[in-house]
Order: sequence, then structure tokens, then C-alpha cells
Amino acid sequence: MTLVIGLTGSIASGKSTVSLMFDDFNIPVIDADKISREVVMPGERAYELIVSTFGEDVLRGDMSLDREQLGAIVFKNEKKRKQLNNIVHPAVREKMIEQRDAFSASGEKSVILDIPLLFESKLTHFVDKTVAVYVDEQVQLKRLMERDGYSEEEAYRRINAQMPIREKAELADAVIDNNGSKHDSYQQLESLLRKWGVI
Repeated sequence: MTLVIGLTGSIASGKSTVSLMFDDFNIPVIDADKISREVVMPGERAYELIVSTFGEDVLRGDMSLDREQLGAIVFKNEKKRKQLNNIVHPAVREKMIEQRDAFSASGEKSVILDIPLLFESKLTHFVDKTVAVYVDEQVQLKRLMERDGYSEEEAYRRINAQMPIREKAELADAVIDNNGSKHDSYQQLESLLRKWGVI
């Protein structure tokens, strides 16, 4: 039986850093963000639907999707944003399940579904266990400002647009406290994976 673990976090919580650590334990990671970029490539069904819904104005000269142009349209218009999500999200879910089941069939002990909006999108039924990467809000704010060069106000706006990290931690089966060093987080992850019997 493959243990399917859902990994989530919030902006600047260090989820991506923790996600990379699974490599050391030879546990495959299926990354929702990466898949969301793949499903909108020319030739993919979601790409065709986006072009027929939003028109060729959202294409670059090489016929690839102009993500900025599309973003500018959907961020101003809730109806259009929903339309886009209704095209992209099902395509991403389908690919994630396909990959999860392939790893399971090949006898992997565990597989990670890295899904930023795991709780918000109500996707916990895709996984057996959930792990949230947690940081205090002040640490999150500081890291986000340093990483992306945002002002405090801008950084707060991005943080507040998401479900609070504290809520995610309360909903998760386990929490990696990422306030300390990378080494601290790594040790927490290692002992969790041992506890769950996948290493």
C-alpha cells in the first residue's frame, strides 16, 4: 500500500524547500504548480479550451500562452477567473491522480502531492495524510519581503489573500515547524516519515 501524503503551506512558509527534501528519501513528489504549467502547453486540452474561451489575444507570437496577459484579464474579472479555474483545475487534478496511481501501481512506499491549496480546494480526499509547513506570521512576512522585494503592505496583502497558515496547521495531520534552520525542518520531516513507516 502506497501512503499518499498531501503537502501544503502558505506563501513564504518554506513549503518548496521541504518539498525538495523528499528527494533524499527517494520519495516521488507530484507538484500541482508544475502540472498547472504543463496542462496549458500547446496541444493540451486545457490550452485549446483557454484559447476558445478567451480568444487568441492571450497567445504569444510562438502560440504559447501569454500568462501575464491572461492574468491581467482574470484578476479584474471574477467571472472570467472562475472560467479559467474551471478549465485548469480539473486538468491538473486528472494529471495528479494519473501520476499518483502510476506510482502506486509501481509499488512506491509513499508519494507526495504538493498542493498549495490542498485545504482550500477541498482535495484532502486525494491523500491519506496531510502535512502543513508552518511559520510564524512575522517570519513569513520578513521572508516574503526579502525574497520578492515587496513592501510590508504588499506582503501583507499577499499573505491575507490566502487561508491563514495557522488554520492549515490545525487541519493537518502533522506540522513541520519551519521557523528554525533547514536542518531543523529536515530532522522533523525525517522523524515524521519514520513514524509513518515510509523510510
